[in-house]
Amino acid sequence: MSKLTVEGYGTFEVPADKRLVLALIDEAGVDQLHACGGNCRCTTCRVEFVTGEPEKITEAEKLKLADKGLTGVRLSCQLLCEQDMTVRAISRLEGSGRADAGSRPEPEIHPEPVWTTK
Repeated sequence: MSKLTVEGYGTFEVPADKRLVLALIDEAGVDQLHACGGNCRCTTCRVEFVTGEPEKITEAEKLKLADKGLTGVRLSCQLLCEQDMTVRAISRLEGSGRADAGSRPEPEIHPEPVWTTK
């Protein structure tokens, strides 16, 4: 198990290798956006890391962040809770104007992860 700290929400025990997007929803109770269902297509599941940012990144996340010109953020749908981390939930349903956060992401990362380093 790892510890996930979400600023403004608290610290939570998370099962090993759980997707960060699901840990934010299930353990921390964050109204985290994930409009594409956690498939690395929309970037609405963005978080900012305070500490514990993973060194590894999926090729899909790396390409999507570059395509959108995003820096300083990571996609919670493409990360596993493999270590203790502290994040800011910056992409929430509240205030987004969206009807819902998106369909629930599956337990496994999609597309099939090809891991690399940042």
